[in-house]
Amino acid sequence: MFAQLLAQKTALAVNELYGHFIESEQVSINKTKKDYNGDYTVVVFPFTKISKKSPELTAHEIGQWLQNALPQVESFNVIKGYLNIILKDEFWIDFLFKNYQNLNFGLKSLKEGQPPILIEFSSPNTNKPLHLGHIRNNLLGHSLSEILKATGLSVVKVNLVNDRGIHICKSMLAWKKWGNGETPESIGIKGDHLVGKYYVLFEKKYQEEVSQLKANGLDEETALRSASLILEAQEMLRKWEAGDAETLSLWEMMNSWVYEGFNETYKRLGISFDKIYYESDTYSIGKKIVEEGLKAGIFYQKEDGSIWVDLTSDNLDQKLLLRSDGTSVYITQDLGCAELRYQEFSPQKMIYVVGNEQNYHFEVLQHILQRLGKAYADKIFHLSYGMVDLPEGKMKSREGTVVDADDLIDEMVSTAREITLELGKTSDLGENEAQKLFSMIGLAALKYFILKVDPKKNILFNPAESIDFDGNTGPFIQYTHARIRSVLRKANQWSFSPTEKINLLKEEKEILKLLYEFPFVIEQSAKGLDPSQIANFAYELARTYNQFYHNLSILHEPDEQRMLTRLALSQFTVQVIRISMHLLGIEVPEQM
Repeated sequence: MFAQLLAQKTALAVNELYGHFIESEQVSINKTKKDYNGDYTVVVFPFTKISKKSPELTAHEIGQWLQNALPQVESFNVIKGYLNIILKDEFWIDFLFKNYQNLNFGLKSLKEGQPPILIEFSSPNTNKPLHLGHIRNNLLGHSLSEILKATGLSVVKVNLVNDRGIHICKSMLAWKKWGNGETPESIGIKGDHLVGKYYVLFEKKYQEEVSQLKANGLDEETALRSASLILEAQEMLRKWEAGDAETLSLWEMMNSWVYEGFNETYKRLGISFDKIYYESDTYSIGKKIVEEGLKAGIFYQKEDGSIWVDLTSDNLDQKLLLRSDGTSVYITQDLGCAELRYQEFSPQKMIYVVGNEQNYHFEVLQHILQRLGKAYADKIFHLSYGMVDLPEGKMKSREGTVVDADDLIDEMVSTAREITLELGKTSDLGENEAQKLFSMIGLAALKYFILKVDPKKNILFNPAESIDFDGNTGPFIQYTHARIRSVLRKANQWSFSPTEKINLLKEEKEILKLLYEFPFVIEQSAKGLDPSQIANFAYELARTYNQFYHNLSILHEPDEQRMLTRLALSQFTVQVIRISMHLLGIEVPEQM
């Protein structure tokens, strides 16, 4: 990147001009603000103590030195002590010529022989269908996997399915009591929806029983603990862990329904995994680790037989690891799963994409692994992301008020269909092609709206806002892609080979400066584990191209060399838009 070269040369300039050695890292280089004339700005204020001159004079002296030393520099100007460097048009034209046909611009090849990065995402429970919160989780996990791969890293996408536990037994018990043998096929709904229905039903019946017990004089805590339904669910969990054949048969049947439903939703979202772990396999490994930790004196046992870890010396709390009846909790299986993954992959890092309500859980997990002396304790990283709410408020799965992922996808595709037809963007398409386009636009609207936000921030998701062909949205970027592809199709056969000097116009140069930054944006996005940087770059590129398209002619430009330059610029832009959107898991259409 030229910014790095400029920093190195500026450091050398300070050394030669003022006899004071500084490192290039001490030089601050920024992109010049759009209101000023320049490509890069050198902040010279830190050097005035060295030069013992005013900021303006220091900037002029360094600028003159750089212009003499760097053949790429056309000129410079100084505004209020800021040194603005202007590069020659030949620099940008050469960059365009070398890259406009590069289908993988900004992407690095896989570095062989490196340990992989494991990214765990999705992590659904088999007692309910995927919902809006899961959608953010899946989109983040998938996009981050692609972005990290784009920097040459080896990535393994893993899913941990929470397929056992008291919450699973609640659905099983409710179906056993009130299901009358119904199946997804017999009533014509997806299996995950059917099982989720019984999870909600359990909670409804449970709360009714608790209310009755409270009316009979029990306090709420006692009523919650002693209701017959929760006791039956707990007994079912004990039977499951003991290997009871009838319980396991019911569990396998209902989970199989859920997996079919999950797979259908994953397919629609374009989500896949390299490895799927199941809590039913990992919890026993975790129990063994806990028992070994107890023997080693790292954990302690209470009188009721439950096993705990005391982390108060780490400013945390005491944490339950095994219940008094010997059944495990979430952190038990997380211990087992971390151990299993380390033995299997020896990863350089294990990233858990999990909502910020689990911040404390992962802090505790890391401290427990450190207490156990695990070599991978410091390799785990919790990518904590904010919640997704709707204008109506928060979602609650127990009350059945969640926004189901399938319903939301259907709504997005339906809305995309209405708006697209209204705008007349499918007039040249057949019915099948139009349906594919509606789906592509609806999913792009959903994915982009979620991924354009910094993962750490909460999102208020408004479906109507996400489908807008003029704003910072997925459909706007898709439409820009289709517009450019249309221009290139009309141009037919052409090639770009600059044979004469071309003076770039402002609109042309603005696009080239953005394209030049793309590899750096990928690196920063990977470093910060933040797909929003890619998303907002793609929007800025599309917006800038549209300004260029409206202000300047392409195919009707009378100067052939300039027309070919603009075609090359369009070709380069459309490829970078495609790559950017691919990194977000979004498809782009050839025409709209």
